[in-house]
Amino acid sequence: MTEPAATAKPPLQILLCSPRGFCAGVTRAIDVVETALKRFGPPVYVRHEIVHNRFVVESLKAKGAVFVKELDEVPDTAAPVIFSAHGVPKTVSEAAASRKLTTLDATCPLVTKVHREAEIHFKRGRHVILVGHAGHPEVVGTMGQLPEGAVTLVETVEDIEAFAPPAGKELAFVTQTTLSVDDTRDAITTLKRRFPAIAGPHIEDICYATTNRQEAVKQVAPQVEAMVVVGAPNSSNSQRLREAAERLGCKVAVLVQRASDLDWSRFQGVSRLGLTAGASAPDVLIEEIMAAFAERFAITVETVTTVKEDMFFPLPRELRPDAA
Repeated sequence: MTEPAATAKPPLQILLCSPRGFCAGVTRAIDVVETALKRFGPPVYVRHEIVHNRFVVESLKAKGAVFVKELDEVPDTAAPVIFSAHGVPKTVSEAAASRKLTTLDATCPLVTKVHREAEIHFKRGRHVILVGHAGHPEVVGTMGQLPEGAVTLVETVEDIEAFAPPAGKELAFVTQTTLSVDDTRDAITTLKRRFPAIAGPHIEDICYATTNRQEAVKQVAPQVEAMVVVGAPNSSNSQRLREAAERLGCKVAVLVQRASDLDWSRFQGVSRLGLTAGASAPDVLIEEIMAAFAERFAITVETVTTVKEDMFFPLPRELRPDAA
């Protein structure tokens, strides 16, 4: 008796966005934790998620990193305390210093650049407008560089239209580094229209990695029926990638953390799929997603590259080999 023929898998072409996944700031932040574990031994304490990715956090926990929400959860210890890639308010670093804790700063250098810009504007007597998302750790950290009331957060063009500047104050603006390039352009255009003398950054605040990943999605999205973005729901740059695909007409644009999050009913009849990852998602998760599609489809993969990235940020001075 002959076996019935296996049902042929439907064909699926995957357009793999490049650049995708880890950026230099995320790589540096993870390296800070791993190098500290090797240098000092476990435990090392990390305030907040080092980057917004559950897989990364869990893998570092397994190596001996202890993640805390706030500094008061850290015991009096000689073990190092690491500040996440998103940056922290000055009150946090001051509290750590008052307790004589050993701290290591894994703040992305591009976030630190925004902090310095805001401080310079403040010292020059300007009121600072921050374009960003309320509650995001990076925004909390940036606002926390200056005294209360020195920064106004705006999230939308409507917020900018409604903003009433403090009397007699010159204005300046900075932006969160992980925003949508298009939305931020609209916000800055509105700021400059309302306040022609407003001071801005010499170099755009949105980081190179955010811009590059959005550009790759913009090139791929019009060519596919669905886009999968690998990243965490609290990752701003990942959410912006999903929105960019939606804006360009992708009928299905989803953000997932793992293959188990995929709703397969949404991919029925799809023959061309875009795939990318936010800046804090490791390649192993992209591979996991591709393997899951390969179980259900006969896949072919084409990489669409918009730019080559070669950015590198060195470790904090305390963790470099010459400081051992």
